[in-house]
Amino acid sequence: MSTIDAHAGIEPAVSAADDPRHYAQLLCAVYDAAMAGEKMPARPRSVIGESWDRVLHAGVDPDVGAAGAGLDVADLEARRLDSGLAPVLDDLTAGLDSVIADGDNILVVADAHGRVLWRSGAPRVMHRADRLGFVEGANWGENAVGTNAIGTALMSGHAVQVFSAEHFVRTHHSWTCAGAPIRDPRTGDLIGVVDVSGPAATIHPTTVALVDVVAKLAEARLRDHHRRSLDQLRSVAAPMLSRLNSPALAVDNDGWVAAVDAVTPCSRLSLPRHAEPGRVWVRSLGECDLDPLPGGWLVRVAAVDSVASETVLHLDWRDRRSPSVTVTGSSGQWTITPSPRHAEILALLAHHPDGCSAAQMSRHLFGADDRTITVRAEMSRLRKHLGGLLAANPYRFVAGVSARVDHGPDASVG
Repeated sequence: MSTIDAHAGIEPAVSAADDPRHYAQLLCAVYDAAMAGEKMPARPRSVIGESWDRVLHAGVDPDVGAAGAGLDVADLEARRLDSGLAPVLDDLTAGLDSVIADGDNILVVADAHGRVLWRSGAPRVMHRADRLGFVEGANWGENAVGTNAIGTALMSGHAVQVFSAEHFVRTHHSWTCAGAPIRDPRTGDLIGVVDVSGPAATIHPTTVALVDVVAKLAEARLRDHHRRSLDQLRSVAAPMLSRLNSPALAVDNDGWVAAVDAVTPCSRLSLPRHAEPGRVWVRSLGECDLDPLPGGWLVRVAAVDSVASETVLHLDWRDRRSPSVTVTGSSGQWTITPSPRHAEILALLAHHPDGCSAAQMSRHLFGADDRTITVRAEMSRLRKHLGGLLAANPYRFVAGVSARVDHGPDASVG
């Protein structure tokens, strides 16, 4: 069988809410007939039939269906940080606490590719999920495990509940799951899915609506988070813009505009993929000088005969308990207060201009090579404030940045 005949029979006259056991039996009959290429006693819901078609064409085996190899801890942590979902994880968890409180369901948050990033629930349900490969790092996109609420919500772009034999892979028929996509409110792009899954007998018709509401709440939180970050960026950039005598904009690391001066207003600027301080070509503006800001850039339209200036990062580490970082460029300067750990990282990089690997940083910071995951997490947090000044592989200051450190007599940097 290569495709599901959406016009065979009629949709089930009963629903899971009316009689879950009867509905599950009917779905099994529909599923068995569909997989055998025979006439179905009823047609699957359109969202399910369309999904079955997609996974058939993807070559998913209904008797196997594998989530594939999971991610190692470092890759999982990197995906969590890159997903954009970490700021709303608490909101997702709090919004669905009532659904998993009875111990029958688990809460799962996956990224835009269907990779499970986080999950929580009672141990007995988590153990059942383990046996299905429904674990952190596993791929639950449709092309890996067939029709399921995570993968199908991503493909359809809508909240969906998948009950019993609506799942494409037979081993999933004892489960029900409800998933809703989460979109980046700035672009409308899908960035992940929130899902509630559990034994099929625990199905409740309102679960999918609740999951969808929580996803929308997360999107609103992301919108607020972005607005606050632009406000913070604007407060730093405003004094600099007022002193400039050339057109300029303040943008975040993704190019979203926080403030403008003598430039045609726009909502977003297209920055180079790996922006660094100095002179670059910016589409719509031409030659520009980029000066780093905490969480973004000051973009100045360059004068024809001007020369890009150096950026200086000064770490004042004389008081180990209260370090400060001052960044100075041609447009002015700004200061942040890093944590002692971040000050230690900056001092280390300043003393190793050629860069340090994650293992080398782990050895210096923790006395062992095996804390690379923690190092990557700390670098990710540090880059939120100083991203334009730091490069990776190895970790180092980018070209055009001069770093110096003032530290007290008790400070040592290897």
